[in-house]
Amino acid sequence: MESESGPPLSAAFLAMALGRRVRERVEDRLREHGIALRHLSALGHLHRRPGISYSELARRAGVTPQSMQDTLRRLEQLGAVERTTEPGRGRTAMLRVTDEGHRLRLAGRAVIDETDAAITGAGPDDHLTQSLRAALDRFPLEPERGAGE
Repeated sequence: MESESGPPLSAAFLAMALGRRVRERVEDRLREHGIALRHLSALGHLHRRPGISYSELARRAGVTPQSMQDTLRRLEQLGAVERTTEPGRGRTAMLRVTDEGHRLRLAGRAVIDETDAAITGAGPDDHLTQSLRAALDRFPLEPERGAGE
């Protein structure tokens, strides 16, 4: 692929440009549902790991605990999650995804699926997706950077 003014663009530049465009598209579409990508990520983690601690949730999302608190506060305002305390656990708060949270997660998942189809023109196991996964595996994150940066 050539740029408008010169030689072919490198794979690195193409990947970075695509990443920016995809993130903008996903964020715009999620905004229609009143959430951002960070909210969808938190809902996904809470759905897959009920009872996960705040610190583990932040670690998995690659953000600071304070940033995760802000994300969860917004999800609570939307009625997507509830904080509860279980008997015998002292003051430890547990998070529960509500019906509204499940609805938002599924709406967000549909946005991701539509974006995947726009990128690949196929399903999640097509050749391009496999190539992107392999390329991503060649660039592991440094442990202190986290998954969300």
